[in-house]
Amino acid sequence: MQAIDVRPHRGALVTALLLALLVAALNFALWAVSNRPTDVVAWDGQADGFAYSPFQRYQSPFNGTFPSDAQVDADLTLLAKHTRRIRVYSVLQYPEIPRLAMKHHLDVLAGAWLDRRTGNNEREIAALIAQARRWPDIKRVEVGNEVLLRHDLTPEQLMAYLDRVRAHVHQPVSTAEPWDIWEEYPELAQHVDFITVHLLPYWDGVPRKDAIGEALTHYQRLQQLFPGKHIVIGEVGWPSNGNRFEFAKPSTANQAIFLRQWFEVARERHLDDYIMEAIDQPWKERVSGRTEAYWGVFDASRQLKFPMTGPVLEDATWPWKALASALLALAPMIWFAWRFARFKPAGRFVFLALIQLAAGLIVWSVTVPFQFYLSVVDWAFLIVLFPAQLAILAILLINGFEFVEVLWRRKWVRHCGLLPPDPPALQPFVSIHLACYNEPPEMVIATLDSLAALDYANFEVLVLDNNTKREEIWKPLAAHCAQLGERFRFFHLEPWPGFKAGALNYGLQQTDPRADVIAVIDSDYVVRRDWLAALTGYFHDRNIAVVQCPQANREFEDNAFRRMTAWECDGFFRIGMHHRNERNAIIQHGTMTMVRRVALEGTGGWSEWTICEDAELGLRLMHAGYDTVYVDEVMGKGVTPADFRAYKSQRYRWAFGAMQILKGRWSWLAHKGPLSVGQRFHFLTGWFSWFADALHMIFTLMALAWTAGMLLAPTIFSLPMRLFLIPVMGFFVAKAVFGIILYRARVPCSWRDTLMAAIASMSLSHAIARGIWMGLIKQKTAFVRTAKSRRMSGGAAGALGPVREEFLMSIALLLAIIGMGVVFGSRYIEGQLWMVILAAQAVPYLSAIVGALVAHYSHDKPEAASNAHATASAATPEPEQVPSEARAATT
Repeated sequence: MQAIDVRPHRGALVTALLLALLVAALNFALWAVSNRPTDVVAWDGQADGFAYSPFQRYQSPFNGTFPSDAQVDADLTLLAKHTRRIRVYSVLQYPEIPRLAMKHHLDVLAGAWLDRRTGNNEREIAALIAQARRWPDIKRVEVGNEVLLRHDLTPEQLMAYLDRVRAHVHQPVSTAEPWDIWEEYPELAQHVDFITVHLLPYWDGVPRKDAIGEALTHYQRLQQLFPGKHIVIGEVGWPSNGNRFEFAKPSTANQAIFLRQWFEVARERHLDDYIMEAIDQPWKERVSGRTEAYWGVFDASRQLKFPMTGPVLEDATWPWKALASALLALAPMIWFAWRFARFKPAGRFVFLALIQLAAGLIVWSVTVPFQFYLSVVDWAFLIVLFPAQLAILAILLINGFEFVEVLWRRKWVRHCGLLPPDPPALQPFVSIHLACYNEPPEMVIATLDSLAALDYANFEVLVLDNNTKREEIWKPLAAHCAQLGERFRFFHLEPWPGFKAGALNYGLQQTDPRADVIAVIDSDYVVRRDWLAALTGYFHDRNIAVVQCPQANREFEDNAFRRMTAWECDGFFRIGMHHRNERNAIIQHGTMTMVRRVALEGTGGWSEWTICEDAELGLRLMHAGYDTVYVDEVMGKGVTPADFRAYKSQRYRWAFGAMQILKGRWSWLAHKGPLSVGQRFHFLTGWFSWFADALHMIFTLMALAWTAGMLLAPTIFSLPMRLFLIPVMGFFVAKAVFGIILYRARVPCSWRDTLMAAIASMSLSHAIARGIWMGLIKQKTAFVRTAKSRRMSGGAAGALGPVREEFLMSIALLLAIIGMGVVFGSRYIEGQLWMVILAAQAVPYLSAIVGALVAHYSHDKPEAASNAHATASAATPEPEQVPSEARAATT
């Protein structure tokens, strides 16, 4: 094994500091670019009028909490500094406002709130008439607000109310509607003394830069339609937050720019207007969506949202956020750039940028919620999602570490290659153990023949047939072993507990006393002649306990399904195993592996409590202080899973076994001990991508539930904020980019094979997720043999049998996307993002369907089919095939 010095050289700390400071400076630049100041005309602080609702931050008419007179008085004291007029929508609901407004010398445009409740309308009308007669500061009267827009009343009903009020009060009377309603019902103008129009370009979906021109165009159109009628602009403004509506983007900067420009235009043209609105009203979100809460010039805590003079910033606090994210990332960046000085500068820079990005997202995620008036449901969603966002960032950094090490290493620290063969007198004696259950005899015989041809003097082969019931399956193997000579010994174990680990432990008891090395091979592998000769030399180093070669496949080139699964498997051995080998933390596999016998027996043999006894053994040997070696040289080739059911079953078993190991060896991984930091890191984080699959299942179910809530109960469930969506989308994109680039750099396959391998990998997401959750919940499961020969599955319906759950999830997600499109369309950017996320969540499930169909319609060439011909039964053991001891131990 070739090793190089990885200690940081002199000057590495200075270089690390400079790189970290460069990335921190770029972080500041990114914050600055996204918050560029906009010069706009100054505002003198005076407005012609304000629409005013008095509810405080946590008050709402829906829960019966109303502001006190003292709170209203404080509001009017604030508004009196900026205007001489206010508009209120219901004097029945706020009967004290006219009295308090008179105290502050404010003129009132008083309103009656009309809707479909006839009795309430009568009370509103009576209260409006009474207040208008009583208070001289009520200068104008509004009968209804957007009642025709909401279709609460017919034009005839509204006109009757208008005529009635005009007959009882001396003030001018009007009703308030958007410009298009006045155009649609021009007869309404005959029943009012002046026209009150709402000019809200946001709801017309126009960009902010065109908004004032849009508003003035509609204003001038009404002047042409109703010459001689005075026009009051009852609402005009722009929201500071909420959902994008078509091309209209709500933001603090856009609100400030619009209003400061509007104040100038309104003064020049002598417009009679009321700004929508004075103070944010969070309770309105329940009525018309998130944006309705953010129209105020003042926020719900009664603070001015933007400066009256000088440049306008979207986020005036951005320098503090940039500083916080830089400080949060600085120490990790310096450490990484120093500790991994052996990486090329580009690699260190990329990973430092990922660290800084993660820190920036954390700061952003923590601070953004306080820019919104979140409901209890929103906070609950955030509390659940924020830890998940941290997990996503952790997975991104872990994948990023692998990405930069594989692409930008100068050389592998622990490079291991083939060794010159030892002379026979120095060769360690190797006992090769081949465990099999119910395997096609022809396939196992091919493996035995390849072992018989090994160019090695000192070895034996133990064939351990584990609980195969049918004699026509195992007896040909016994006969062939006898034919191959005394080196080959056959054992038929029936009944025998412990699955594969139990058979291998029996093999240990039967091993030749001369054996120094135990080699394990799967029953479908055909090995190279120099497998043992080129690798056993590593065992001259007494500290090496494991020598592992990659799994590889044969006879897959002409079968589309076998080809995609072969290349999918190859990626881990070309990328992940090298990454782990750098820190002596490889995953030991149950084939093409060699183990020092004294280490294996001294640490307890093969563990029968986990169905991934091979990976557990590797971890146990590392914990005992031994080293492992990974030689990326194909020394043997096996057969891919025969069909999609077998493919899923194999990966489910690996995921379940990984959780057994994680639970059983948690104290080793979570606490300082014999394992190195690098080993603990890889065994804790190496399964994070599988945890991401498990979280994906939960997020998909939550997304479906939330979508159903938005479609069926929109007043309770609102569109998720971009805060929740952007990190998730970024994670999907980054993970896909990392994977594709690494595959193209490390795996010798075509672009088409890369794509098909990606589909194969994603198709396993649901199976892995089930394996993770079941492994966390349950203690044991049955060891299911992976079928290597094709099984009949009927027609197209049979092809989808192995992916029933994925098919149902795909249908549910498709219906959710259709429902979102029908209800929300393309009006909100959040709605579009949500549909994109639903589509992204559907990709693994659709990939499973594609994989199952490819498997169903793929066929082996005749010669390949004959080589892997199966006389065995299905992969899942029938009850009578499982020994009584094993049945008692399974769940």
